[in-house]
Amino acid sequence: MTAVDDRPAEAEAGEPGRAKLVVVGNGMSGARALEEILTRGGGELFEITVFGDEPYGNYNRILLSEVLANAAGEVADNEDVDGQDDDELFLNPVDWYADNGIALHVGVRIVRIDRHAKVVLGDDGSVTPYDTLVLATGSRSFFPPMDGMWASRTELTPGVFGFRSLDDAQGMLAHVRSCERAVVIGGGLLGLEAAAGLQAHGVAVHVVHPTEVLMNQQLEAEAAKVLRSKLEDMGMHMHLGVKTSEILLGDDGRVAGVRFTDGSTLDCDMVVVTAGIRPNIGLAMVSGLETQRAIVVDDRMRSVDDDDIYVVGECAQHRGEVYGVVGPLWEQAAVLADVVTGADPHAEYHGSRLTTKLKVAGVDVAQMGLKEPERPTDEFVQFSETGRGVYQTVIIREGTLVGATLVGDVSKVAALTQAFDSRSALPSERVKLLFDLGSADDAASAADLPDDTQICNCNGVSKGDLVACVHDGAETVSACMAATRAGKGCGSCKGLVKEVVEAALGGAGVEDPADSYYVPAIPLDKPTLMEEIRTRELTSVSAVFEALAPEGTDHVGSKMGLTALLRMMWPHDYVDERDGRFINDRVHANIQRDGTFSVVPRMSGGVTSPDQLRRIADVAEKHEIPMVKLTGGQRIDLLGVPKEKLQEVWADLDMPSGWAYGKSFRTVKTCVGTDFCRFGLGDSTKLGIDLEERYKGIEGPAKMKLAVSGCPRNCAESMVKDVGLVAVEGDRWQIYVGGAAGATIRKGDILATVDSHEEAMTITGRFLQYYRENANWLERTYDFVPRMGLDYLIGVIVDDVEGLAAGLDARMQEAVDAYVDPWATDQQEQTPGQFHDALPLIPLPQVPVREKEPAP
Repeated sequence: MTAVDDRPAEAEAGEPGRAKLVVVGNGMSGARALEEILTRGGGELFEITVFGDEPYGNYNRILLSEVLANAAGEVADNEDVDGQDDDELFLNPVDWYADNGIALHVGVRIVRIDRHAKVVLGDDGSVTPYDTLVLATGSRSFFPPMDGMWASRTELTPGVFGFRSLDDAQGMLAHVRSCERAVVIGGGLLGLEAAAGLQAHGVAVHVVHPTEVLMNQQLEAEAAKVLRSKLEDMGMHMHLGVKTSEILLGDDGRVAGVRFTDGSTLDCDMVVVTAGIRPNIGLAMVSGLETQRAIVVDDRMRSVDDDDIYVVGECAQHRGEVYGVVGPLWEQAAVLADVVTGADPHAEYHGSRLTTKLKVAGVDVAQMGLKEPERPTDEFVQFSETGRGVYQTVIIREGTLVGATLVGDVSKVAALTQAFDSRSALPSERVKLLFDLGSADDAASAADLPDDTQICNCNGVSKGDLVACVHDGAETVSACMAATRAGKGCGSCKGLVKEVVEAALGGAGVEDPADSYYVPAIPLDKPTLMEEIRTRELTSVSAVFEALAPEGTDHVGSKMGLTALLRMMWPHDYVDERDGRFINDRVHANIQRDGTFSVVPRMSGGVTSPDQLRRIADVAEKHEIPMVKLTGGQRIDLLGVPKEKLQEVWADLDMPSGWAYGKSFRTVKTCVGTDFCRFGLGDSTKLGIDLEERYKGIEGPAKMKLAVSGCPRNCAESMVKDVGLVAVEGDRWQIYVGGAAGATIRKGDILATVDSHEEAMTITGRFLQYYRENANWLERTYDFVPRMGLDYLIGVIVDDVEGLAAGLDARMQEAVDAYVDPWATDQQEQTPGQFHDALPLIPLPQVPVREKEPAP
């Protein structure tokens, strides 16, 4: 986006007959108010001037976390953001203002309002008259007082960032590339989004929050526990009930760590402060308007001191409330537009019943009304399934829904929102609010929702808006999303948007090509992408981006998927680019909560020896390994290894990598089979060892776990693995595929029953190769097998109806032949800092439990 500021020092006189409308603030609220004014004929009524102190058009702050994660478009260092692109980040690019006859002045801060002369004064010396003034100055990051925060009166210490603006995100992007560990101060929504964005770059992220309850503005304690568990499963490190007292600096004046109020410290090379926001009320204060927490307004969104000045957004205080989520701000903008245009001069804003639906670091969260019961007579329905990361509650008072919280599963949010907003009658069986109990009347479809049901909270899009878009000619879900912006905020409503649009279309509508892309940055499905890679002989991720990505730009969120694909396609010729790997793959170990690593040597089939055990014990003692643990895959895990010690630990172990990280073949679990078990029908131990030795470490679209059981008693749990083999009578083996026993539970399907050890090896390898070549990125076998269809897979892999078997076997053999043990080959650093932090690693001392404190 090119900055635009060509205005004279004093604005020229406007066109006769049109009043002058000036909007101070070009954020989401100011732009939304403008849109509402234009839809009511404001373009003919007013000569409109807009001031924004950021040098861009209007953009969606909700997507800043995706900008940081490079999932919604990348921002290059030292380059302007081109708002005229189709980037979802920008809501109203520069051309939009010109097309609507609006004078946009970016990079200009209004410093004072002369209410008697009715002019606003800019920091560029400009003086602009107004008849009606709209203040939409928004809010700013709050930086709690602490030593080490500021390098000067106006500049943060190098390595310290707020997370409020596009410039903040750009600065973080430029800095994160050289970081190993980041601390995020504040475990609210913004902090968790920042943490997720940083984590996408392979940085170890530690979230520090002063209470024991994450997102305490939205969630109660039990819901926050479930959210915390989900986030920790994703690799985030949580420090709750602690406060940061100081930012520690290195000799170069840059961030080196943080100190907590109990005196403990945590080393880091980046700090992001998300300790809350404060309304920008400085302009109002110096101009004599009444302010408390924000600028005080009446029910028509006017300043209580001046009928010609209106206020909207996070800088407005209405009936004592200041709102920081978009739903109320859109309602305020609509009332303001009604009043200033005369469309409804008596329109009033009476406050908002808060309904929040978010995607927090990839986890769906919805909350409305009360978080917890407040009266003894309140009805409280609670459901918790911690294994799936699901927590749901509803609160009912005198037959009316007054509160609901949903974490992990928000499938009922539309119906709950409708009941909450309309105060409609509720089913006598309250549990039906959360679950369909099987009767024909239980399942409420999108088609049954009233047209005024709000589907997208971020952009204020109702069901009626989406239906109208379909009636206007849109034929795909993505077309409706582009036209209405539904789903373009946090993204949590995309499933419901799809249901509404498809119901309005009377079916699934025209297929959206983007749904088939293997990775977001390359507009090709996997077979086409692989054909292009082979034809063009593209052997590196950067070469793929240059040849196949629009404008040749790379995309962080697509690199890992492309890396795995290229490794599979070019076992001998792949060109390794370390920035195409996440941290686990760069150092061949699993990062843990405290930033140390887990080392798991291979024990094929779960079989070890006294020599191996003695060696592991010696290494654990020598390097003071804090925990030695048996894994579910029948191996031994050395936990708590600092990055700089990884190579030394590998060398002392002198054992091969167990590949307990990355998207690859992991392990084969076995029972003791025929040698010792009196029930054994097949030698499961030997077959398991042979499978693991042959297919060890091969790359995949997702991790692959196997098991071999010597009889149908299934002691190795073979029926719930990606591939599981079970011995049956007559020296035969049943091969199960697509099983799962984690967050998803699925019994595998029988792919084949084979007559020999050798045939079991071959069919297993053939299935794995077909899966590698045809599965989507991160698609586990338990999704892949049902998608492809069991009968089809039997035909291709077992019966060879398409003549693919020989090619699959040959390509798998090529992958097997190209195998190298990373622990043997990466004894020397391949890139600077691969095995050494810029800062020494100091484990965080145990933090004592504290009394709960209010959020900052």
